[in-house]
Amino acid sequence: MNKVDVLIIGGGISGLASAWWLARSGLSVEVWEAGERSGGKIMSTRQDGYLTERAASMVLNFRPEVAELMREAGLESAKTARLPGAEARRYLLHKGRLKALPMRLGSMVVSPLWSLRGKLRLLAEPFIFSSGRSEESVSEFITRRLGREVLEKAMEPFVAGTLAADADQASAAAVLPRLMALEQRYGSIGAGVLVNRVLRRSTASATDTFSFRGGMATLVEALAQAPGINLRTGHTAQELVREREGWQAVAATPHGQRTVSACHVIVATPAPAAAALVNPLDKELAELLRGIGYAPVNVVHAGMARDAVGHPLDGTGFLAPKGESGTLTGNLWMSALFPDRAPPGKVLLTSYLGGARAPKVADWDDGRLVDETFRTLRPLMDLKSDPEMVRIDRHCEALPAYHGAYQARMQAITARLQHIPSLHLEANYRGGVSVRDRLVCGHAVADRILGAQCWPSVERKRREEAQQSGTKTAYSLESMDAALE
Repeated sequence: MNKVDVLIIGGGISGLASAWWLARSGLSVEVWEAGERSGGKIMSTRQDGYLTERAASMVLNFRPEVAELMREAGLESAKTARLPGAEARRYLLHKGRLKALPMRLGSMVVSPLWSLRGKLRLLAEPFIFSSGRSEESVSEFITRRLGREVLEKAMEPFVAGTLAADADQASAAAVLPRLMALEQRYGSIGAGVLVNRVLRRSTASATDTFSFRGGMATLVEALAQAPGINLRTGHTAQELVREREGWQAVAATPHGQRTVSACHVIVATPAPAAAALVNPLDKELAELLRGIGYAPVNVVHAGMARDAVGHPLDGTGFLAPKGESGTLTGNLWMSALFPDRAPPGKVLLTSYLGGARAPKVADWDDGRLVDETFRTLRPLMDLKSDPEMVRIDRHCEALPAYHGAYQARMQAITARLQHIPSLHLEANYRGGVSVRDRLVCGHAVADRILGAQCWPSVERKRREEAQQSGTKTAYSLESMDAALE
């Protein structure tokens, strides 16, 4: 039987990020992936000279952990920044036309998107009292603080387009934690933004928006190939058994069953698969996981000649409110965002359909998906011809829906895990769905595991490094934690 320090079940971005941080610290790490490739939903595809992304298309980072990973994984030279002018505008579908969406409160007040009544309601935000409720939906929170117009014209399309969620059901605490924190600390979103600008103007981290040459697959490939990570594809976890000093895990593989002993196990699979694995260990935990729903999303990539698109494409793309489009939630202008996404003289437009707003779209055939997409895009972007390249990516369970009393559910999951200290759940239903969130959460779980006990392999690595540098080091949990910071 093989023995490792940490076994990670699931080779998507959550599992690979956790593995990278752990292996970097000297632990022996094995990753089981049921499929034939790692990366989960993240996959970059070249087709007819176009580079398309099956899922995440970029990283929006303001966290130092992510910047550290990029440097130490050797990914800095592979990053591609947004093209000049790509951040100039973000559009909103409004009354059948694309309108520039204001991104700051001051700009929102003078924007023609809002009625006079909507602007006055927005200006009243500093005088609105807190509700005192721990669980509000996004719709309830935004309507109470900023008014119905801001919800319908800005926040609902954001929640539907980027999270595939329903603003009426989505938990504000889970989806908008930073806005809720401003209200709780300062009593007002506007006051909180102002105070933060005054106090942190010189120290606030700017957002770094980037992808990679070769697409987002470059990231997962770099993580999977990092030294110290033993990635095993075609390994489907079947059973987890608690032992005196850790775990015994059994996987089905193309060559028969395989058993591994590990001190810690990270389950980095979607919630339904995680529920099946932990059910024999803790039925209440499994039930909490089974209660997490997922929204379906279909992605339609279209490649066209640049002169067949009348719109200037002077921005990132657009979002579509529910009142404007029942099925299409947004469209990214990928060739305007990053280089090498389309051949010279061509453009790549990526549309998102479905989500919690229109789950029925998951059942549409390819022809209907393309027809519906271009029925919406043609008048908006002045399209003069059909696309020369079309690619469709389907996700039956695209993103977890942070619906209902989601924070209470997460707190209950955390409480159940306290009884199983060497078992960890790390996936996008906990801590955020973005690539940035997954990299940061991977760092956090690695820190917890490293602090859980004294690891001989880590101490040995530290001792070797100390001998090579000619220095003496005191090895304790405190010094180890300091060295990892």
